Amino acid sequence: MNESIERLNSVRKRIEQACIASGRRPDEVSLLAVSKWHSTEKITELNKLGVLSFGENHVQEALQKQRVLAGLDLQWHFIGTLQSNKTRAIAENFQWVQSVDRKKTLERLAAQRPDSMGPLNVCLQVNIDLEPQKAGALPEEVSRLAALAHGLENIKLRGLMALPKVSTDPGEQHESFRKVKALFETLKNEGFDIDTLSMGMSSDLEIAIAEGSTMVRIGTDLFGHRES
Repeated sequence: MNESIERLNSVRKRIEQACIASGRRPDEVSLLAVSKWHSTEKITELNKLGVLSFGENHVQEALQKQRVLAGLDLQWHFIGTLQSNKTRAIAENFQWVQSVDRKKTLERLAAQRPDSMGPLNVCLQVNIDLEPQKAGALPEEVSRLAALAHGLENIKLRGLMALPKVSTDPGEQHESFRKVKALFETLKNEGFDIDTLSMGMSSDLEIAIAEGSTMVRIGTDLFGHRES
């Protein structure tokens, strides 16, 4: 537990300092703990310390954890690649999906979401740097997807998620995040009621926050190295 406290305090301090440096309030940025390949014991430890939101990439792994941790107050985010044969399980067991990038997937999630669970919170994943090996809608496709999401029952469009290209050049990192924020603002100007800009991880959260992130996705710096 002591190690979990130290890691969490360190991440929270980084978020706080990044917000202050950017002239923002620390409560403007939420923390998503990326728990893929980490144990339910570690998730429980972080939850006892006040972490409520956890991100998973693999459906079966996530469902197993959800069964074990059913008694805890947790909010589950799916952040991995969306496969058509897994959308029902995701729609029925997650509160958020951050990796929607196709019309078909969006429509399946809406149709398969149980009415009793309320709307599924959705972020559209954008391939902001046009990397051919990476998932995400092209920037010019995002407005059309947002309009579709807005019109679907059982879907609540919350904003954008992005995984900019890996770079050690701070200038390039700033530019990638800046492009995501500009796209986010374009959607708001078009009338979409969105509030979430999910970008920034352990290695670049300060730059993401400086460019407007409202949610950082942190794995290694919270959990340590992956267990399997």
